Amino acid sequence: MPAFMELKDRKVIVLGLAKSGVAAAQLLLSEGAVVVVNDAKHASDLRADIEALGKSPSLTVVTGSHPPDIVDEKTALIVKNPGISMDLPLLLRARELGVTVITEVELAFWQLAAPIVAITGTNGKTTTTALAGEMFAISGRRTFVAGNIGLPLSSVVKKASAADVVVAELSSFQLEGTIYFRPAISAVLNITPDHMDRHRSLEKYKQVKARIFANQTTAEAVVINADDPEAFDLHDHTAARVYLFSRKREVGQGAFVRAGHIVLRSRESEVSVCAVTEIAIPGAHNLENALAASLLAWLGGVKPVDIAQVLKTFKGVPHRLEYVETIAGIKFINDSKGTNTDAAIKALESYHHPKVLIAGGYDKGSSFDSLAMEIKKHVSHVVLIGQVRERLAAALRMVGFNEYQIANGLEDAVGRAYRAAAPGWVVLLSPACASWDMFNNFEERGELFKKAVLKLREENNGRKH
Repeated sequence: MPAFMELKDRKVIVLGLAKSGVAAAQLLLSEGAVVVVNDAKHASDLRADIEALGKSPSLTVVTGSHPPDIVDEKTALIVKNPGISMDLPLLLRARELGVTVITEVELAFWQLAAPIVAITGTNGKTTTTALAGEMFAISGRRTFVAGNIGLPLSSVVKKASAADVVVAELSSFQLEGTIYFRPAISAVLNITPDHMDRHRSLEKYKQVKARIFANQTTAEAVVINADDPEAFDLHDHTAARVYLFSRKREVGQGAFVRAGHIVLRSRESEVSVCAVTEIAIPGAHNLENALAASLLAWLGGVKPVDIAQVLKTFKGVPHRLEYVETIAGIKFINDSKGTNTDAAIKALESYHHPKVLIAGGYDKGSSFDSLAMEIKKHVSHVVLIGQVRERLAAALRMVGFNEYQIANGLEDAVGRAYRAAAPGWVVLLSPACASWDMFNNFEERGELFKKAVLKLREENNGRKH
């Protein structure tokens, strides 16, 4: 922990509960801090989180709003939920008083003994993190998968030793609140426009992503996608040792494909891992994820034979091109984690069957022009949901695509998609939007989609009417 940030007996505000807020508050209390937890939701909606905090004379819980006056001259630190914007009046007051504001990722890093393998990017983070985590685990090393997937980093601090490894998925919102964060190995998978309502421009979004390696030195390594122009542009903006991955060309140091096989290369050695055709998860984008994860694991000391075993057996993560059910010859795929247009486009490219796409959700300010063009190329019919449905419909009309309809909720969308499809088709939920207009998160959206599909199966008893 930085010397200036000794927290025993000092006032720390944890802004926003949920899993990361609870974990941060628990860690701070264990370190002797005086903790004020604040959430805009009412206490009745936070019962489980408040109970998880337990009772302590050093803990105060303030709910129902974000009153700026809880920040005062005694406040040493604010640990904010990544989803909360820095424009919040409470945080503006903190800035006026010179109070340091961080996210839970930074707090955990101050005290974490285990080395961190940190992964960011617009798309592919979860799959790459899960893949790399499996590779480290199969090698016999105790592995914690944390961050934006799995456990909050703060909940790992008291469990992980220097001999273990933490594989962490990190979002731009989490990286935005880092100061000293310095992983042993980092990765930038790709950068395409996302969360423009928060970051305002691609350049600012890119700068936030680059914080993942901002404090790395030549003692550490960074893995970067050579095929993604915005990510590759960052390769000469770091002091870390740079390793590239590419599915299109050989790289001097990193991971690439040669004669249909994944190859890992450093200045000292080169090894072949397995054939591309042996990778269990489908799609060109998943080949990129496989290359990145393999390189991260190899740099972390995992043997190629263990890397290969995971690549051949890993079936993917929930809500990312997840097979749900086949009804009357129509295959239903849950890609609820496709929360931006680039992710949805990659999902469309992964299936060569006629498709009905279910899309729409919370408006993050992204353009739908490129998605509309790809829908025209790859999709037979679209069912639109959520806050952006009219804007998405307008984008489709602009490219001359009129085979769409608007649904009243996700269950209605599943029924409409089923009726629009035919045997041999795919019904794909890949919203290209966040879920916050209708759901708490993409997981909730994906689970409701799966329930709606299973209900449809029961109603139709496997027969199309």
